[in-house]
Amino acid sequence: MAGDRDALRGFVAVSAAVFAAGVAATALAATSMQAMAGTPMPGGWILPSAWTPMCGQSWAATAWGFLGMWTAMTAAMMSPSFAPALWRWRQAVDRTGALGPDRLAALAGLGYFTAWILIGAAIFPLGAALAAAARRWPDLARAAPLAGGLVVLFAGAAQFTRWKASRLACCRAPTHHTATHANTALRRGLALGFDCGACCAGPTAVLLVVGMMDLRAMAAVTLAITLERLAPRGERFAQASGAVAVVVGLAMMVRAAA
Repeated sequence: MAGDRDALRGFVAVSAAVFAAGVAATALAATSMQAMAGTPMPGGWILPSAWTPMCGQSWAATAWGFLGMWTAMTAAMMSPSFAPALWRWRQAVDRTGALGPDRLAALAGLGYFTAWILIGAAIFPLGAALAAAARRWPDLARAAPLAGGLVVLFAGAAQFTRWKASRLACCRAPTHHTATHANTALRRGLALGFDCGACCAGPTAVLLVVGMMDLRAMAAVTLAITLERLAPRGERFAQASGAVAVVVGLAMMVRAAA
């Protein structure tokens, strides 16, 4: 029992450090982004500087900057829901008699956040391409607010689907697959990260449309994700957040059409 308590204290300390570092880095990045004026676009919206190179900046530097912000944001937003799941997984691994459950849990955590970084690496070229297209074609830029409302609307509706429910079940019960070797733990973390990325597709889309570096939006999405992962009957919270997104999406569309 004493060993379990020591292991839990160590796990909580490391998890809290990851979360605190993510929050601090995210707040710093958000402050820096707010200090950088975005580009006013036809249609009355502002194109964030995260998607386009600043004066004298290369595309590679812009991409690395985006990934840095994305990584910090992921650590801050996903740690509250991922840490309890990882601890349950670590306990399940320990019950198998595997050597080094803490090391295996650390590798699973590394795999999990690596998956999220890869998701961010896939999102950036798409966002950058859309930003470039909006800068090139004014008519497309004028349609962006309405398109954003549609994205938020459909993202909210997706929270009610069976697909969402199945992905959420995978994220809520990671102990179904344990590991006894380092490479297996890393692969399991990667798989869980991609499962959670798919499960969070709707909330992530909402955040990207509303503002990736908007701290209030990030806090709201973090709360929604944490409740649907940890609360009893989490699918009810997923549907509640979906209903809010549907309302917000409709409001955005009405505003854009006015």
